[in-house]
Amino acid sequence: MLFRNVLASVGCAALVLTSAVSAEAASPIQFGRIQYNSPGTDYATNTSVNGEYVVIKNLGTTSRSLTGWTVRDAQNHVYKFGTFTLGAGKSVVLRTGKGTNTSVTRYWGLGWHVWNNTGDKAYLRNAAGSGMDYCAWTTNGLGYKSC
Repeated sequence: MLFRNVLASVGCAALVLTSAVSAEAASPIQFGRIQYNSPGTDYATNTSVNGEYVVIKNLGTTSRSLTGWTVRDAQNHVYKFGTFTLGAGKSVVLRTGKGTNTSVTRYWGLGWHVWNNTGDKAYLRNAAGSGMDYCAWTTNGLGYKSC
């Protein structure tokens, strides 16, 4: 009986330790809002294409380099961050169209819409290719998804 109680205690401690490790392994860099349906009629104009965007947040307490990180959709359209650091508690908006990159807005540089209004998947991967976050929608809904 004593052996069984000790074993049960060890099992509970292992479970607590496993949960703590899993929580610490979660990336502080995550998707925020994805505006997959550009406001108005979808035309292949830069204004319309830039109406699509993805917000990427740093929920951590330290700045993080996103250099080499990628954002991609289900059809494997890929945006790759150049040299870029996202400050602690800060966000960056990735717009689909063309524009001048700043510390708060990056541009994919495309002339067409990437995100499908009726359903798509967004993947965020680090420079080594490991999945950091994922977001999906299956209907047109509100035209945006908070991930």
